Amino acid sequence: MPIYEYQCTNCGRIFEVMQNITEQPLQACKYCSGKLQRLISLTNFQLKGTGWYATDYQNKQEKEEKPSHKREEKSDKKSEK
Repeated sequence: MPIYEYQCTNCGRIFEVMQNITEQPLQACKYCSGKLQRLISLTNFQLKGTGWYATDYQNKQEKEEKPSHKREEKSDKKSEK
């Protein structure tokens, strides 16, 4: 459910309200009953579960790093002999 920010044109307070997207914007301030204006603000979100980075990108990167690391170890062992 999205969080919307509102600012009262009367008292100037800014507050957040969780509303469905289909709900009409609030009209009256809950503190002074003044007129409200919905603000445009930055959104925050959280990825849950197995996201693309954790399952795809990160694993590919690890796979690419491991073989090159093993090659270096093998070349080091050959040079020691």
